[in-house]
Parts: sequence; C-alpha cells; structure tokens
Amino acid sequence: MGLLRDELLKSIWHAFTALDVDQSGKVSKSQLKVLSHNLCTVMKVPHDPVALEEHFKDDDEGPVSNQGYMPYLNRFILDKVRDNFDILEFNNVCWTLCFKKNINMSHLLISNDDAFKVWCIFNFLSEDRYPLVIITEEIEYFLRKLMEAMGGIWNQERFDDYKLMLNRKQQCLIAWELIELVGMGHFSKGMNRQTLSMGISEVFQELILDVLRQGYMMKKGHKRKNWTERWFVLGPNSMSYYVSEDLTDKKGEIALDRNCCVESLPDKEGKKCLFIVKCSDKSFEISASDKKRKQEWIQAIQTCIQLLRLGLPSPHLEARLRRRELRQKQQAEQGELEERMRLLQIANENKHRQLESMTKVLSFSAVATATLEEQRRKQTQTDLQDRYRTDLEREKMVRQQMEEQVAQKSSELEQYLQRVRELEDMYHRLEDALEDERQARQDEETMRKLQTRLLEEESAKRAELEQIHLQQQRAISQTQAEKQELESDRLAKEMALQAAMLQLESLERERHGALEQYEEVRMKLEQAANKTKSWKDKVAKHEGLVRLIQPGDKGPQRMTNWGPAAITDTELDLRKKSWQERKNHNQSSQ
Repeated sequence: MGLLRDELLKSIWHAFTALDVDQSGKVSKSQLKVLSHNLCTVMKVPHDPVALEEHFKDDDEGPVSNQGYMPYLNRFILDKVRDNFDILEFNNVCWTLCFKKNINMSHLLISNDDAFKVWCIFNFLSEDRYPLVIITEEIEYFLRKLMEAMGGIWNQERFDDYKLMLNRKQQCLIAWELIELVGMGHFSKGMNRQTLSMGISEVFQELILDVLRQGYMMKKGHKRKNWTERWFVLGPNSMSYYVSEDLTDKKGEIALDRNCCVESLPDKEGKKCLFIVKCSDKSFEISASDKKRKQEWIQAIQTCIQLLRLGLPSPHLEARLRRRELRQKQQAEQGELEERMRLLQIANENKHRQLESMTKVLSFSAVATATLEEQRRKQTQTDLQDRYRTDLEREKMVRQQMEEQVAQKSSELEQYLQRVRELEDMYHRLEDALEDERQARQDEETMRKLQTRLLEEESAKRAELEQIHLQQQRAISQTQAEKQELESDRLAKEMALQAAMLQLESLERERHGALEQYEEVRMKLEQAANKTKSWKDKVAKHEGLVRLIQPGDKGPQRMTNWGPAAITDTELDLRKKSWQERKNHNQSSQ
C-alpha cells in the first residue's frame, strides 16, 4: 500500500504544480477543493465536504502551500484509498489538469495518448523526491526498452553524447523534457509515427500495466470443447484473453494465486505445443504457435505464481527497487571515496603549506644573508656598476646555497648510514680498549700476588726474630754462669740478628720495589680507564648508541698474609709501634 501511495502522490504533485500558475508554491483554496472532489470521485473515496470545509476554515483567505495541503490529502483521501479504482483513470485526470500548461504537442511526432503513456512511465521511473526528475540511468533503461519494442538497434554512442550534454546541464530530466525527447524522435530516427506509437504502447503495457507477456494462442473451450484463437495478456495475478489485440472485447480471465500451477501436455487432437493452467476451480488448456513460445509462456506463468507464493511485487517494480538500491549503494561508495579524497586533499594541502612555510623560512634567511652581504659590499665598494655585478653574483650564490640545502636534505639518509658505520668502527675500537683494560687488570693481579708473597716472607722473618727475642729473655733468666756461657751465644745471635736485620732491610727494599711496580701497573690501569672514558665520551657524542660498563674505584690496598685489605693502615702502624717498643725494651734489659 505504501508503494501505491507513492505512485499516487507523484500524479497529484503534477496536478498541484499545474494549479500553481505564478509558481509561488501555493494554490488557491477553491482550486484545491475542486481537486480534492475530483480525486475522491475517481478513486471511489467517500467525499466528506464537512471535513474539507473544516480543514480549510480559517481567517486567512490566501492560497495554501503543498505542505499545508498534505495533511488533508493523507488523512481524508489517501488513507481511505483501496485498490478497487481504475488507476489509469486517476492518472488521466491528473494528466488532463497539467499537460496543456506544460507542453505544446503540435511539433511532436507522438499523439496525446502516447504523451500520456510517456508521462505515466516517467512517474514510474522517477526518483522519490520532489520536484520529480528522472536520472540518466533510468532514461537509458526506458530508451533501451523503447528501441527493443520498436525492433530497432540501440546506439550507445549517440546516447553517450546526449548523456555528456545532459551532464553539463543538470544530469536529469523533468516529465515534459522526457516527452519532448521521445516526441522529437532523437533516438528513433528512421522509425515512422506508427512504429513509435506501438513501441510506446508496448513499454507502457509492460511497465505500467504490468503486462509480463502477451500474444495470440489457441484456447480450448469448457462447454463446446472447440479451439478458438484468443489474444492473451499475462499480468502479475491474472491472465486475460480477448478477441483481438485491441483489447476491446474481453472474453475471460484466468485468476492466478499461489495454489495454481502450469504443466506441459503432450500433443493431442491435432494440436501441438500444448500446456495446461490448473486453478482451484477449473483448468485451461492452451496451444502455443511453436515450442519456443510455449516454453516462454510456461516460464512467465511460473514466475508469476512463484512471486505470488513469495509475496513479492511485480518483476518490473522489484527491478526498479533493485536499481535504486544499487544506485544508493554506488552513491554511498562514491561519497565515501569523495570523503577519502577530501581527506587526502586536506593532508596534501597541509604538506603543501608546510613546504611553503619552510620555503619562506629559507627565503627569509637567504634575504637576511643577502642583506648583510650587501651592507658589507656597500662599505667596501664605491663603484655602482661593480656593486650591481656583485649583487647579481651574490643572488646566484644564495640560489646555489638553497639548492645545496635541498640536496643536503636528500642526502641525510646517507649521512646517517655513514654515522652508523662510524659507530660500528668505534665500537670495535672500544672492544680493543676494554681488552687492554682486562690485560692491565691481570697485570695488577700478578703484582698483588707478588706483594702478598713478599709480605708472607716478611711475616715469617718477623716471627723468627720474635722467637730469637724470646730465647734471649729465657737466657737472661738463667744463672750468671749460664749468662757468661750464653754471652758468646748472644753475641753470635746478635750477629745472626744483625744478619737477619740486613736481610729484613733487603726484603724491605724488595717490597718497596714491588710497591713501585704496583704503582706503575696502577698507572697503566688508570691510563686504560682514561682511554675507556675517552672512547665513552666519543660514543656519547655520536648520539649515545653504545653505553660503557665502568669498573669500580680501584685504590691501593695493603697486602698481608691474611689477604688484601685484611689490616688497615692504622692497625699496621700500631703493630709496628708495639714491636719497636718490645725491641727497645729487650735491648735496654741486656
């Protein structure tokens, strides 16, 4: 019912627009009352003059716009419409109101009836927006159908030229322009008036009257059982048959529904190409002229029954809806593509502005440099001709500098790769420096072991001296005789002690020598550490791609027989002082 309302509104819109003489978008109330009365009459809707008067009853005597008329039209007319009226008569009423004010038929090759049919086809193929127009795709669809009905050859090149001309203007046509296009015979050259009229009628019957197929066939009677030639017209839900193709004398109708079926029959009674249409109340035997037309009729009838079973609209209406959906999908894709192109254009413009700003900055810097150079030239040159020549040379130099800057930007990648190669080479050199540092650490460890061994020997000598000192103390406590006897031993031991002291001094000198060697090794270690630090500074200068791992602080440590750093310097001084006091005490007691 919604599709029927849309089609009715298109015809009513033409009538309303025709009543709008001054093209102001408004029509007088008296004219709308007459229009409403005629619409109610032709659509078999009960006319309610009270409601009509109440709707237009107000103090404003001026005209009414289309928006003001629509509420009454929807509520009191279209909502009450049923499918029991003749839609062709309805279209004819609207056509009568509008065609004389919009088109002159005197110079056209078609009759008024043919123009009415083209007008109905326009309403069927036009877009569901107002003012009504038909787009180029639907124009091509209609003209192709027309050429096919006339038996002509479709000229795509000619239509492409016309489409190109149409796109320069508005890319669509109104109803009167389409009638004039067909009536002027632009796409039907070589065809006479009768052929053009027959073609329009055939397309009109196919699209508007939903005639899916028509033609002469033989039908078997139900009472006499005789065979009679009839003109059959197949619609979406019925199959009518007439005496002849002028459709004046209708002999009957086969009502189609979802329970009907069509089957092929074998030849009999001297008739060939037979098929039967079975309905709920009766069956109809029909004979086609040949096997091809028989199969075409069977397929067409099966298609109608299948559409009725599925509850789908007529094939032409469904095809129109599919074309519109396809166009809407293409328009959506085109809109999405245009949006993407717009975003790309914006991004391109932003990059262009950035490039222009960079060019301006470079030009400003070049101008500043040129100004400074010009001032210097003014101070050093006095001849006007030489200064002009120098200015030209300076401008050439500035242009060359700008070109070099552009070339420098293009070579940044190569410089970066060269910097990476330099860092790799620096990394290998750093590994060599770390290897030198590890070797210096090994030398330091060797010297520490040597110092430990010397300290152990020194400790052993000191223990031996302490043992001699204890023996001397025990010798003192003996008797005088033993003292005298031991005096010689003491002297011998004194001599041995002096020899041990000399040996101790020798060991002390060796220890000092070892300490000097240790200092040399430590200096080498510091040099290696400084070298490592210098390499680290170089790496940090080249973007810090390599981080060094530095060793801890390595100060000089004391080596004893208990291990490195087991005795602090203070404890060692205290032990030396205590040993010296004991030594002095023993010497004084002797």
